Amino acid sequence: MTASENVLVCVAWPYANGPRHIGHVAGFGVPSDVFARYQRMCGKNVLMVSGTDEHGTPLLVQADKEGVSVKELADRYNAQIVEDLAGLGLSYDLFTRTTTRNHYAVVQELFKGLYANGYMLKETTKGAISPSTGRTLPDRYIEGTCPICGADGARGDQCDDCGNQLDPADLINPVSKINGETPEFVETEHFMLDLPAMHDALAQWLETRKEWRPNVLKFSLNLLEDMRPRAMTRDIDWGIPIPVEDWQDNPSKKLYVWFDAVVGYLSASIEWAAHTGDPDAWKTFWQDPATEGYYFMGKDNITFHSQIWPAELLGYAGKGTKGGETHELGELNLPTEVVSSEFLTMSGSKFSSSKGVVIYVKDFLKEFGPDPLRYFIAVAGPENNDTDFTWDEFVRRVNNELANGWGNLVNRTVSMAHKNFGSVPTPGDLTDSDHRILDLAEQTFATAGEDLSKAHFKAAITKIMHVVGEANAYIAEQEPWKLAKDDSQRERLATVLWTALQVVSDCNAMLTPFLPHIAQQVHETLGRTGVWAAAPRIEEVTDDADYELVGTGLPEKGQKYLTITGDYTDQQAVWGRVDIEAGTELAKPKPLVAKLDPELGETGPEWAPVQ
Repeated sequence: MTASENVLVCVAWPYANGPRHIGHVAGFGVPSDVFARYQRMCGKNVLMVSGTDEHGTPLLVQADKEGVSVKELADRYNAQIVEDLAGLGLSYDLFTRTTTRNHYAVVQELFKGLYANGYMLKETTKGAISPSTGRTLPDRYIEGTCPICGADGARGDQCDDCGNQLDPADLINPVSKINGETPEFVETEHFMLDLPAMHDALAQWLETRKEWRPNVLKFSLNLLEDMRPRAMTRDIDWGIPIPVEDWQDNPSKKLYVWFDAVVGYLSASIEWAAHTGDPDAWKTFWQDPATEGYYFMGKDNITFHSQIWPAELLGYAGKGTKGGETHELGELNLPTEVVSSEFLTMSGSKFSSSKGVVIYVKDFLKEFGPDPLRYFIAVAGPENNDTDFTWDEFVRRVNNELANGWGNLVNRTVSMAHKNFGSVPTPGDLTDSDHRILDLAEQTFATAGEDLSKAHFKAAITKIMHVVGEANAYIAEQEPWKLAKDDSQRERLATVLWTALQVVSDCNAMLTPFLPHIAQQVHETLGRTGVWAAAPRIEEVTDDADYELVGTGLPEKGQKYLTITGDYTDQQAVWGRVDIEAGTELAKPKPLVAKLDPELGETGPEWAPVQ
């Protein structure tokens, strides 16, 4: 368990050019929510923030394709993504967007601080242009052969095979991912983040990150070997104006989308504080060195979270080799951990909307509900390795583990107690068998909790489901259905059912971060009332605050947009044993988890058939 009482959970910002697929939420969504819910259950003060990332060329390209304005497209997909993530039960304190006036103000302040401290350098560089449209191509939308290791499919910003930072002009045989044409490279002036000036400070920080997942730490340390200044502006008309005289009113020069997207963690925290009525509340999570900050994303975004964003924070505070002053937002905390997942694939290929290799979250939720998907991601997801999603494995996990394992344990325990006593029975003396299963459950709070505090989700849920299996074995061994036929065994029947109910209660608490919707049902099945596991809610807000912004193409005051928020502090869920109270009335339980037709594993549903 983390030592800090305050925990900041920063979740990767989904790009608003389409609905989310299950590969997205396997990387950033479910892991971050499991972690945040666990920390809240431990009594921690948690702030979980994110939003839709809405700038950059890909959104412009998509808007052209659909014949709509880029703002119209961003609005539509922001609303769809909000629905998807709230439907999945992701407990954001604030999920917002990057086209708010607040976000523009915070991004411009960060840039001005870096510029004043000397960490933004003006350089003439080569930019990639689409010959057919004349539009700038983002680094990530250019692919070719890596000039360092020779791997195919290297991107214009980095090679995932060797981990080296690249420039698009370095690639061998570069092509545009948008339309397959060969880009032209033209000279253009940009502001570069002086990464070499932050090398020593970044190295010193990274060398203290012993607890990180080994793959993330190794990748991050490799980035130190080839640090060059990196462009933080772009030739584009859709983005945040560059707050420098002679640049701010140029409609075709904007800040790089990845500069502004990572600042979103901070701007969302500041917006959240404003919504709470305490505008300084964000400072607890960003300026108190004791606060721990965890960043959740897929592995293709490690470089932005373990190199670019920490470098921006260090430069803003004057911590590079050039020194400098602290600015309006003060000295800001570096990440405690970058929690990166590998890729969830489908039949061996990465989920991709453009290639038609996709299962959308909205379709999944409509047919199966949120918790089966959350369970699959936790127990079989891409925590440390790329993992292939198959319908066969999904059906097997849901039927064997969720329905036959957990659902069956709850149903038969509560059914027998309801049928024989109508309420939670009063136990007699406990035997060694009773103590053994109760002790196992209680000890698992500690061992699974230790895993969860380190973001080891697969290890945690495996330990918890082991208790579920042992509880089912305990019931099979005690045979309460036989005890019920013998009046002289009534006290023993009461003791066995009381023991089983207590273990059900324990397992439900431990499964709450993974299965919040089912956990609420089990809470009620056990005769308890009120909110056990709080659900997020969607709220419309108005962007009407005053900010000092410079430049052209600024967000209009008064725009309305959807956010995700929630009241999580009032929920009853705690990480630890809640005693079962004898005499609590029980109703006949309803099935918790619907078993799936085994044929689904062979065919898939109509909207995502097995190829």
